[in-house]
Amino acid sequence: MNNAQQEVAANILVVDDNPANLKLLVSMLKRHNYKVRPVPNGKLALSGARAIPPNLILLDINMP
Repeated sequence: MNNAQQEVAANILVVDDNPANLKLLVSMLKRHNYKVRPVPNGKLALSGARAIPPNLILLDINMP
């Protein structure tokens, strides 16, 4: 495969206020060569998504 054919890893923003969940998700996704951006709260998630829009957001729906 040449440089033009190489796939770019998806940029995934992972949002969870539970550090254990965040660590688990990050490790699982990184094993599959995704670019993972973990954040522990909604405020950081919004600013991160605005600064560098992700391809996917995985969000814990039960957060303060």
